[in-house]
Amino acid sequence: MRAVILREFGSPDALVPVEVPDPVAGPGQALVDVRVANVTFVETQVRAGRPPHPSMAPALPLVPGNGVGGTIAAVGPGVDPALVGTRVVSTTGGSGGYAERAVVDAAGVIPVPDGVGLPEAVTLLADGRTAMALMRTAAVRPGETALVEAAGGGVGSLLVQLAAAAGARVVAAAGEARKLDLARALGAAAAVDYTRPGWPDEAGPADVAFDGVGGAVGRAAFELLRPGGRLLVFGLASGAFTQVTDEEAAARGVTVARGMRLTPDDMAALAAAALAEAAAGRLRPIVGQTFPLERAADAHAAIEARATLGRTLLVVS
Repeated sequence: MRAVILREFGSPDALVPVEVPDPVAGPGQALVDVRVANVTFVETQVRAGRPPHPSMAPALPLVPGNGVGGTIAAVGPGVDPALVGTRVVSTTGGSGGYAERAVVDAAGVIPVPDGVGLPEAVTLLADGRTAMALMRTAAVRPGETALVEAAGGGVGSLLVQLAAAAGARVVAAAGEARKLDLARALGAAAAVDYTRPGWPDEAGPADVAFDGVGGAVGRAAFELLRPGGRLLVFGLASGAFTQVTDEEAAARGVTVARGMRLTPDDMAALAAAALAEAAAGRLRPIVGQTFPLERAADAHAAIEARATLGRTLLVVS
């Protein structure tokens, strides 16, 4: 089968299409004919040898990719054979997704509802569960102001919709005009370009800030929060997480949530809930750009150049 392999850390060109043996489903596993594979910002950092945390540095060589969508082609011992032929999305456990076939834990596959395409379903596998978990933690209330950073990205575009549906006044922050336009179309009441000096004055005070950028932008978002506000850190598009000490947060009466401890059951339930919202027409996942499997390097380069909108995916023909 075709796959994309990483033999050494480096530039996007380190991702090389190759032919490898087909994987085989073992006990408790399912073999998925992959049609769509997720590509994330964190994967570009890992490929470059700069993972967000040293524990995330993988052994090489490997086939990257942690999220896939497709059809179950076979199952291993102990797995219900009725699953064969089911459209599913699933994590791979950290690697193996950039390929025509991937082996996954059969207990973790999530059926894709009718009316939801595989690209949209893969988008919601990670971004949907993250956005749903952030909203649950933030407990956004009607009438509050929610600032969403990286509002044109995969998670950010979902947060704009979910916060608006919860009755909040959403202020979207992004670094490009088309991303701001998208956020307005998804329900943001206001949109500001965080690359411009003085953007915090345009954004104004907030009750909740969803921090997907980090660095100076995340710090500015923290300083916009009213007493009783909540800062939820979920990304580092700037390259660094927002630095806020516990003492600073306490002095301003702000709660800071860094990361979320979710069990596998939590993650599956949140992803399934996001898929159900999409099937009902209440949540619109944004697939901004797709690349053929063989062009995984181009997908990584586009993400690193900040030239993407919404979610970036690999499509297996």
